[in-house]
Amino acid sequence: MVRDSELRYLRRCVELAEEALDAGDEPFGSVLVAGDGTVLAEDRNRVAGGDRTRHPEFELARWSAAHLTPGERAAATVYTSGEHCPMCAAAHAWVGLGRIVYIVSSVQLSGLLAELGVPAAPVRTLPVRDIAPEVTVEGPVPELLDEVRGLHRRFHAGNSGRA
Repeated sequence: MVRDSELRYLRRCVELAEEALDAGDEPFGSVLVAGDGTVLAEDRNRVAGGDRTRHPEFELARWSAAHLTPGERAAATVYTSGEHCPMCAAAHAWVGLGRIVYIVSSVQLSGLLAELGVPAAPVRTLPVRDIAPEVTVEGPVPELLDEVRGLHRRFHAGNSGRA
């Protein structure tokens, strides 16, 4: 269960997703938080340059592998605007990060994108639990769903035909 005190991290994810959108990128943002509540790192989507692996969740997994001990990684939480894709879920599990809290699920986002006429991604959408069954996953977070959906609507309205 997502605690009210955790909503600040999720709100920051929305801000980062909006920063990505303002930079012409897909609206995703993520925050890595230590077990004691300290924000360790954050990132936003950076795929507009052509490298489709520049997801914030993947970048945070790589950052954590370089900067945290295995124990610190296991105690950390990744807060994110959207549920991890299979690539990011695998990276999360391989480096031994702890919990994931997301605002919008991959199923919800896929439904919205289909509704907007966005072509399907080249990689199948799967829940994190199907990729990394040992990772604790919480979401969606209803309080912020409409904000995240709105960011995706804005991105795809300005980028029709582009996935």
